[in-house]
Amino acid sequence: MESPASASVFANAPEALGAGQATLPGPLEQEIRAIYRRSPFYGRRFPLHHEPLQWSCYREIPVLTKQEILDRGHTAFFADYPEIERGLQEKKYEYEHTSGTTSGPMTVVMEDGWWNAQLRRAYLAHPELARYADRSYRKAVLAPIGCSSNLCPYEDHPFPHRYFDGTVYLNLSSDPFVFAEAEWDRIVLELQALKPEVIEGEPVYLSLLARAVKKRRINVPSVRTVILTYGKASRQHSRRIAEVFPDSAQVDLYGSTEAGYIFVGDAFADNLRAIDGNAFVELVPWRGNLKDVYQINVTTRDREAMPLLRYFTGDIVRRTPTGYRILGRERDLYFSGDGRVVSVFEIDAAMPEGFACWHWSLVQSADKRWDFQYVADEIAPAGLARGLRARLRVVQRRRPADCACRRSHGLTR
Repeated sequence: MESPASASVFANAPEALGAGQATLPGPLEQEIRAIYRRSPFYGRRFPLHHEPLQWSCYREIPVLTKQEILDRGHTAFFADYPEIERGLQEKKYEYEHTSGTTSGPMTVVMEDGWWNAQLRRAYLAHPELARYADRSYRKAVLAPIGCSSNLCPYEDHPFPHRYFDGTVYLNLSSDPFVFAEAEWDRIVLELQALKPEVIEGEPVYLSLLARAVKKRRINVPSVRTVILTYGKASRQHSRRIAEVFPDSAQVDLYGSTEAGYIFVGDAFADNLRAIDGNAFVELVPWRGNLKDVYQINVTTRDREAMPLLRYFTGDIVRRTPTGYRILGRERDLYFSGDGRVVSVFEIDAAMPEGFACWHWSLVQSADKRWDFQYVADEIAPAGLARGLRARLRVVQRRRPADCACRRSHGLTR
């Protein structure tokens, strides 16, 4: 949403934010006032006056970081935490743990039903997903253990005990690179038995699932939609998945355990849009020389427990003519000598067209050395190293002199 010069800029549609000039639009101010009523956390940080809020006052509200939540503790959000503990016992509330942008685990408390409502609004915001919003369908999930507030397995449950409301949670452990062939046999067999319309998961997991399915020479024709979520996808992930599920649309659904679902769009189409019913998404210029590149501060909507106000997710986005692109975590981005962002998109573009891998990662192993680790069934062509050197030679954060390519994670044909 474009705003007057004095106003902040948001990714939301204008009709979702509402009209506002010197003062905040009504829906945004109402949500902020509601957050202050629901949680004593914010009033202790920055008291609000009773007059209509000016944009200058809004920007004085301190940006909330995950580190601050970790330092203060999740109990600081509640006036009477013993009441929340009783609510957890009575299933009125639920909690999850997430690490996200920091190494320390953070406890997230949410009221019962909040996550499902988030998911439904996210589905309704995209035409490919809207067909599933209000009807029964079968879905398979393959993602890190404890991946979200949806139930994920924590121990070795048999197939029926991992099947809830049409959804089966496929994996029993968190590292897909060490899954034994017998484990992939089980996963693929359950996929065939379920015949899901939707497969949802972390892109690395889904790419390796595609490898397992291809290796076993089977088809799962029921799959119509693949949802890439929980992590950042590369075009290599997307292409490998498309080879095995060729008739499926790929949807990029971005969010986090603590903030809910924030953006949705077609995978690699640069058309992500904010999910207006879930959050107000503030765009803050990240670096002065980078046009249309922003950090995002999220204010959750209609959340009772642990509402978030101006919460910095740690992600950087680029505004495009058709919507938005998630560039990635702030900590994972590098810069060229002329100030351009070097993200997963630039690294993907440096790879030769004929090179196919199931996963890759770029690791700096020394001050002047980078290792490109990849999972593939064939050795990478020589042109890959040359292409990566051309990109990395101009990186400012660290100045690499060499880039070596090697297969990793021990997967074999």
